[in-house]
Amino acid sequence: MLTVKNLHKSYKVGKTKYEVLKGVSLEVNKGEFIAVMGSSGSGKTTLLNCISCYIPSDDGSILLGDIELAKLDEKSLSKIRNEKLGFVFQDFLLLDGLTVRENILLPAIIGGKINNQIEIRAEQLCDIFGIKSIQNKYPADISGGEKQRTAVARAIINNPLLILADEPTGNLDSKSSRAVISSFEQAKKSLGATILMVTHDSFAASFCDKVIVLKDGTVWRTLEKGTMNRLDFQDHLLSAISDMGKE
Repeated sequence: MLTVKNLHKSYKVGKTKYEVLKGVSLEVNKGEFIAVMGSSGSGKTTLLNCISCYIPSDDGSILLGDIELAKLDEKSLSKIRNEKLGFVFQDFLLLDGLTVRENILLPAIIGGKINNQIEIRAEQLCDIFGIKSIQNKYPADISGGEKQRTAVARAIINNPLLILADEPTGNLDSKSSRAVISSFEQAKKSLGATILMVTHDSFAASFCDKVIVLKDGTVWRTLEKGTMNRLDFQDHLLSAISDMGKE
């Protein structure tokens, strides 16, 4: 599904060069829910931005299926982002002048794919994510959790190969966070979605199949849930993060 090999990214400020990603490699298989964790400055969001090619990497490869993303021109990349990638952001990025339903349909509208089948899919997504009763409301009239569930539905409307989520629970209270993570779980279970989520939250990460921990721009450790229950996996994550701090 997604293969990242030996990814490097640095920034130059004045005459000083700062390496952010130092040879990151990872794989995301179809139907997996994977988290990327790490302290501030570890390269989590830079990694996500490089995968989506919103910022260029310095070296390495990013394969979505058999497509080498970094080699595409901007027009081809825009098509891939609209059709093959779904995005969920910390700040929701819903359009205030559109209803919940219209926000969900936005990627299909941009792609010129509005038809009866897409309309039915939007209705199904509203039902799956528990936002059917608010589909005609505007973002200003709904809660943060409802906004983020709307954003998840929007990310899925075009049936993308991969959903990229950047701190999707960062601005939410615990109840809303749980509702958003439930939306991801439901997307995986009911729709076969593949999700790569950047998070600092061990609670959110504990619902994932696998957690990739970054430290100083490298993959420090990969933790797999396996047969552990969620609470045991969360304890395992917290222990690993504590070990990383000691190192």
